Amino acid sequence: MSTPLGAEPARLQTESTRRRLTPAQAERIATMVDAAVEILAADGFDAMSVRDVAKRAGVAPATAYTYFSSKSHLVAEVFWRRLAAGVPHADPTLPAAARVAQVLRAVSLVVAGEGQLGGAVTVALLGNDPDSEHLRWKIGGFIHDRLAAAVGDDVDDPDAIVDALQMLYAGALVTAGMGHLTYEATSERLVAAATRLMGMRE
Repeated sequence: MSTPLGAEPARLQTESTRRRLTPAQAERIATMVDAAVEILAADGFDAMSVRDVAKRAGVAPATAYTYFSSKSHLVAEVFWRRLAAGVPHADPTLPAAARVAQVLRAVSLVVAGEGQLGGAVTVALLGNDPDSEHLRWKIGGFIHDRLAAAVGDDVDDPDAIVDALQMLYAGALVTAGMGHLTYEATSERLVAAATRLMGMRE
């Protein structure tokens, strides 16, 4: 079952990949997330380190590593927070295809116009450390729930449609993250493909 609209951003204030957070810890992590985005914009993923992020955020490196095991984990956290804060449930008054398009546009444009952040997210989500993998599953579950709610149960074989839409989105994310298309162009192609899929299956 999908999480109610607005629940995710509130929950982000009190938990992380590793443990529940006090308000002070949540603020520290938010500061590190902002610092990571700034460093990515200026220097790119390859040049970024958890130590550099900690320094910019005014956090001791040892403390930073208690929250983030790697730079991939940190970037995955950035993406998760962008998704949770920026991708609401689709408008239930719209037809199913329009609801799906609304969700896919929101999801695919989360890092649009953010310089090197998109490519960093692609690399981070393909990482194999346990914390990045945990967030990858969490992100996948979030997107699945948003798409499942958008598809609804008034179409033929909704589970198969959601699976296909997730595959379309995953391919689109990698395409944009590798720099082959802008996120804006990728979003429109993704929506066009999803619309055709919905038309064939409704």
